[in-house]
Amino acid sequence: MPDRAKPVSEAPDNLLLTTIDPTSQRFEKNMRSMADLVTRLRNEEEKICEGGGPKAIESQHKKGRLTARERISLLLDPGTQLFELGIYAAYGMYEEWGGAPAAGVVTGLGRINGRLFMLIVNDATVKAGAFFPMTAKKVIRAQNIAIDNHIPTIYLVDSAGVFLPLQEDVFPDTDDFGRVFRNNAVMSAMGIPQIAAIMGMCVAGGGYLPVMCDNVLMTEGSGLFLAGPALVQAAIGQQVSAEELGGAKMHAAISGTVDYREPNDEACLARIRSLVEKMGHRTRSPFDRKKAEPPRYSPEELYGIYEANPARPYDMKEVIARVVDASRFDEYKAEYGKTVTCGYARIGGFAVGIVANQPQHQQQVDEQGHKRVEFGRVVYTESAEKAARFIMDCNQNLVPLIFLHDVNGFMVGRDAEWSGIIKAGAKMVNAVSNSVVPKITVIIGGSFGAGHYAMCGKAYDPRLLFAWPSARYAVMSGESAAGTLVEIKIKQLERGGKKLSDEEKRQLFESVKKTYDEQQDPRYGAARLWIDKIIDPVETRAALIEALEAAALNPDVAEFKVGVLQT
Repeated sequence: MPDRAKPVSEAPDNLLLTTIDPTSQRFEKNMRSMADLVTRLRNEEEKICEGGGPKAIESQHKKGRLTARERISLLLDPGTQLFELGIYAAYGMYEEWGGAPAAGVVTGLGRINGRLFMLIVNDATVKAGAFFPMTAKKVIRAQNIAIDNHIPTIYLVDSAGVFLPLQEDVFPDTDDFGRVFRNNAVMSAMGIPQIAAIMGMCVAGGGYLPVMCDNVLMTEGSGLFLAGPALVQAAIGQQVSAEELGGAKMHAAISGTVDYREPNDEACLARIRSLVEKMGHRTRSPFDRKKAEPPRYSPEELYGIYEANPARPYDMKEVIARVVDASRFDEYKAEYGKTVTCGYARIGGFAVGIVANQPQHQQQVDEQGHKRVEFGRVVYTESAEKAARFIMDCNQNLVPLIFLHDVNGFMVGRDAEWSGIIKAGAKMVNAVSNSVVPKITVIIGGSFGAGHYAMCGKAYDPRLLFAWPSARYAVMSGESAAGTLVEIKIKQLERGGKKLSDEEKRQLFESVKKTYDEQQDPRYGAARLWIDKIIDPVETRAALIEALEAAALNPDVAEFKVGVLQT
């Protein structure tokens, strides 16, 4: 009798091996460079967390109230921290008004009695918690994350309302103040629990926010009214105290607006924890999850792997190996379209599909047998077609998608156009646009032009978008943009009869490049909420797990349709 076949190994040979040399000069230089960026980030975040500064904090304490961050610390489970989102919101903005650190509101994901919540907490040390334009946008972004992921939400309200000098940019549009209350209503109709605690002032239109939530709490000394005493007297001539007009006792005993009247912040936060403890549990998502395994390699090595110089390649699979469970990765079409790496893995036990730009130059053979070198960080026709198909497969199989960016854009030139680069790019953009599984984006290096779009940039609805401090985010690189813009400017001046010297051309180039470089800094994007969180590379895995756990709260996955694909 013939020998029985040997049993096939249960696990495929999908272990990612590392080839880095941590003792090399290049690795050590990269380590120092990234460490400097992270240190700057930490120092800036510590300053932002001071809010309005020591005097404003002291003023808050004199009223018998805690600050926003003190309230959050008491509300969350002991030993846990807020996964803060949007900390750089309004960074470098509103300087003529003294600035608005973190846009005067703290938002993020936190655990209360083991349950994940979105927290939206006014910081009354920043202009009495008034709503600047970016404050409204930040609250709305937090609500949209909660809507997309079905995350129960808690609001700690302590706000003077709209910042009146900028009311025209806060009041009327679809991403302005009124959208907050519309979202309250939509979230309630979707069955997303919302709890609001009034822990200071809550005036004018802002009064609708807590009252449109499922449960309303209010502390003694707080105020809830559509118009304060001064405005009431001016409008109808009635003289009334703030307490009589809209104090906690009145709303608890007479108007019946609040459900729970609490003596102070500490009692109010304890009551919220007690209410949360009794909430029921909803259906979980269909995404597969098993017991997590740590990567085989140290995440600290990410500092030395990443190459900030766009002229120097590195292997994106070295990054993936330090993020995914057990450093195992089932690479999809590994020998085809190699400037985009696709494959399946697990992160925190969750099954995920990864679409990542490959910064290493790649050897490719075309259909005529001709060999060519494809530049790293560039999306070629084959790469786009491979990625589009992989994204569709992930949707077919209910696998969430992770996008890792370091992309200069799509390939240009005659050969690229003849190969159908626009058609291939359109397929990839179509697949990303219509994807129904959760999408999470991490911008590691450059994220330029249409490459940003195809890799699930902000306009393509990632559930969360993270960036490393090394990220660069623009239509094109500063060098390319400056060269283009300066050339146009020189021709304009020459048509007017003026000829620039070489030194004047150099100064013009440097001036344009400086402006452009500032705008592609991740802090510039984070200030405008294009980026949800700038993360330390070491925290990449933890950030993705947090995002995946949030996404898993939403059990609904729509039917996947792509419409017309160009062939």
